[in-house]
Amino acid sequence: MGTSVTTYLQENREAHLQELNDFLRLQSISSISEHKQDIRETADWLEKAFIRAGIKNVEVIETAKHPVVYAEWLGAGKDAKTILVYGHYDVQPVDPLYLWETEPFEPTVRDNKLYARGATDDKGQTFMHLKAVEALLKTEGTLPFNVKFLIEGEEEIGSPNLDAFVENEKERLAADVLLISDTPMLEAGKPAICTGLRGLAAIEVRVKGTKGDLHSGLYGGAVQNSLHALVQLIATMRDDQGTITVDGFYDGIEEVPAEEMESISALGDGDKAMKEELGVNELFGEPGYTSRERTWIRPTLELNGLFGGFQGEGVKTIIPAEATAKITCRLVPGQDPIDILEKIEAHIRENTPAGVTITTERHDTGKPFAAPVTDAAFAAAARAYERVYKTEVAYTRMGGSIPVVETFDSQLKIPIVLMGFGLPSENFHAPNEHFHLENFDKGLETIIAFWDEYGKSES
Repeated sequence: MGTSVTTYLQENREAHLQELNDFLRLQSISSISEHKQDIRETADWLEKAFIRAGIKNVEVIETAKHPVVYAEWLGAGKDAKTILVYGHYDVQPVDPLYLWETEPFEPTVRDNKLYARGATDDKGQTFMHLKAVEALLKTEGTLPFNVKFLIEGEEEIGSPNLDAFVENEKERLAADVLLISDTPMLEAGKPAICTGLRGLAAIEVRVKGTKGDLHSGLYGGAVQNSLHALVQLIATMRDDQGTITVDGFYDGIEEVPAEEMESISALGDGDKAMKEELGVNELFGEPGYTSRERTWIRPTLELNGLFGGFQGEGVKTIIPAEATAKITCRLVPGQDPIDILEKIEAHIRENTPAGVTITTERHDTGKPFAAPVTDAAFAAAARAYERVYKTEVAYTRMGGSIPVVETFDSQLKIPIVLMGFGLPSENFHAPNEHFHLENFDKGLETIIAFWDEYGKSES
């Protein structure tokens, strides 16, 4: 990394962090309709940020729901390599608000950590790529490569409109490599290149019993309780050891290559560290697998929310007429999200308790992704990490989902390098989300080092 670029980043660090704070204050929650205007303002903010950085060709492009922001700088010419950067500007809801130590959309620094919704997932990490490009353009006046940015506003709701966008815009998005920073490092000081992501399938289950809530004394024991029925149904989906009992759920799962299994095993099981991080005395999950394996290469079925009946203070002696559950599944290669949802719906039909009717509504879906790391871009990313962090990089999978990655893979057919700078403990999707500023600084250096290393590599 050139001295002038280093100096620029150091001298402008506080200004960059203040700009990031402005980005984080925008309440771009994609799943809640009342934040539609906030989403639009965030897309407009990004457009202006790209222009300030020196990228003039920027467009906010409408989709059926939330817009994407596309920016490109092609000044290196048609013979130069082209890097496509993907990220997302939407964020998760902030509930439960009372667990936040500071306001989720009022960025606060504590112990060299930046606290705010979106600080690490994914506004902070996306912002770093923008600032890295800016640093080169402001100091060198040019880039040694062409760069394209595709920043979406629907990742946290499963990217329902981005698949079609990518398929329709393959020529515009053509590049030599796709770079994504939306994944965690292995641990503090230990960078990781992610080689696989789990897919996603989400469903909402609604139970309807009597025509209205009933007095539990007058009717208790004579009619079905919708909450009890829902709990009974959910209990049929997993056994007491965590194995999923939905018929056919594990069918077709692809075997993980032996070399990759050896690499995962070499990292250790991670059980002790996870227990300490989470404050539990025992882990739980599918028998025969370590915690790393359960979260990286095995599928899940999780109950995310269960509600119905009286939620206020004290007791209200009723038999609830309705109850609802929200369920998500993380999927691995060989599983298709639509097929999994169909199997869950079949399981519900076969196991509906007496005295109630059940309806379902499908939500987010995303296909799993795993790819070999043979392209020169992966070796360049490893060297870049090692230059900055002074340690050997790990190759990992991630238990989370980035739904559009599989679409990028199938449509663009270019290497996809997932090099993140967050930490697993930074409360992604949870209260008190934060980003270690040490990795903000080192991440900027690593991104620029990657460009240098990739430019020298033979693809």
